Amino acid sequence: MTLTGKMLIGQQLLGGTRDVIRAINPATDAPLEPAYAGGSGEHVEQACALAWAAFDRYRETSLAQRAQFLETIAENIEALGDTLIERAAAETGLPVPRIQGERGRTCAQLRTFARTVRAGEWLDVRVDTAQPQRQPLPRADLRQRHVALGPVAVFGASNFPLAFSVAGGDTASALAAGCPVIVKAHAAHPGTSELVGRAVAKAVSDCGLPEGVFSLLYGSGREVGIALVTDPRIKAVGFTGSRSGGIALTQAAQARPEPIPVYAEMSSINPVYLFAAALEARSAALAQGFVASLTQGAGQFCTNPGLVIAVRGPALDRFIQQAADLLSRSAAQTMLTPGIFSAFQAGVGALSQHAKVVARGVPAQGPNQGQAHLFVTEASAFLTNEHLQAEVFGAASLIVACADSEEVRQVSEQLEGQLTATLQMDEADLANAKALLPVLERKAGRLLVNGWPTGVEVSDAMVHGGPFPATSDARSTSVGTAAILRFLRPVCYQDFPDALLPTALQQDNPLLLRRLLDGQREA
Repeated sequence: MTLTGKMLIGQQLLGGTRDVIRAINPATDAPLEPAYAGGSGEHVEQACALAWAAFDRYRETSLAQRAQFLETIAENIEALGDTLIERAAAETGLPVPRIQGERGRTCAQLRTFARTVRAGEWLDVRVDTAQPQRQPLPRADLRQRHVALGPVAVFGASNFPLAFSVAGGDTASALAAGCPVIVKAHAAHPGTSELVGRAVAKAVSDCGLPEGVFSLLYGSGREVGIALVTDPRIKAVGFTGSRSGGIALTQAAQARPEPIPVYAEMSSINPVYLFAAALEARSAALAQGFVASLTQGAGQFCTNPGLVIAVRGPALDRFIQQAADLLSRSAAQTMLTPGIFSAFQAGVGALSQHAKVVARGVPAQGPNQGQAHLFVTEASAFLTNEHLQAEVFGAASLIVACADSEEVRQVSEQLEGQLTATLQMDEADLANAKALLPVLERKAGRLLVNGWPTGVEVSDAMVHGGPFPATSDARSTSVGTAAILRFLRPVCYQDFPDALLPTALQQDNPLLLRRLLDGQREA
């Protein structure tokens, strides 16, 4: 497939009129063709008009048709073959196996949402049948289902060119809910975005859906993003990126005459707790697992273990030495973009002013290669210095040495909201872990025991979210089938004749849904 350098507004390929975006191969600093001219407010208007025109028809597609649409997107992405893999690798500096794995995750995610759509439980059908004889007042017939919010704006992420981008989790869950989607492609991988965008647009056509179900826009500045978020036809926003970017979008959305939800996944340092018995028994294994997790993918994961908390003592000293030895042999890795590399360098430099550097990885051998760093500080310093909590996006982590369990609790209370918190523990640590658990439940969306936070399973039970600033809305998840709930709202139908009811609410239950009928869940 030949790249065009154009946007997709419905089924039309249109050239932009604003400043040009050009991908850079971060491994070589070489620009990649073609150039992508950014969109304007007029392009946003066209895309939003099409999305709004498509909304009522698309949200009432049958469960089978919508599921087939999601599966067709996955098939079309897979049909791109090596063209997609090679372009994504060139635009991100990520190794081919990582891109292949991410493509698999992206397509599996689409198919998982297809399964979810077919099952229909997300409709949350509730039926309270009429009780005309009830005293002192009769009860009306009441029936509730979830309906789609409306068109959704999705912002592609820099660190996942497939799984959190054009056809990633936000797009898949919004489409599954019945919402048309307009994606603003990330400027770092415009070619990858075009390839995937055309696969989605082809699926729209293949499945006979209104063209406004999907559009793809480009923009180098704020114009397209702010225009999308403030357009009255956009009813929700999905975003994965920096805290500053997420906050800016949230503020713009809340300033609208009709405020809308922004589901922004932003900032997290993902504390790892090394409890005493585990640290004493297996410090070497813990050091190995920690360094592997920290340096995986050049540390460019929102679940990277950027903080380690433990009680000081000989066992912690051994762990620090073992982790430092391993990290000092870790090769520098190409980061996603020159901008991300520059931010990593600045973050490491700032942290170096407030904490002790105990290890650095192998120096860079090429452009935009991040050198891993490990820092140590005392809990007393961490509790009084906000700079020590700043996220450094890359392979950098800070170890906080505490005097005792009480100081571990104080450090934990001081933490901002997190995506994850990890407990490395043995049976003898159970009491201390249990005492800390209430604090961690308030602080994080996913709690792990004896694992490492990098890697997020796409499943029914997964939560990829957490209190601010991990996300802008702690009540939701951006990964897993529960992500569909972000783009739905309940509607109640009172005393409707059966012929006027939506199919999901009709008396004979033609979709065979597990309804909540008069307070009892049907088998």
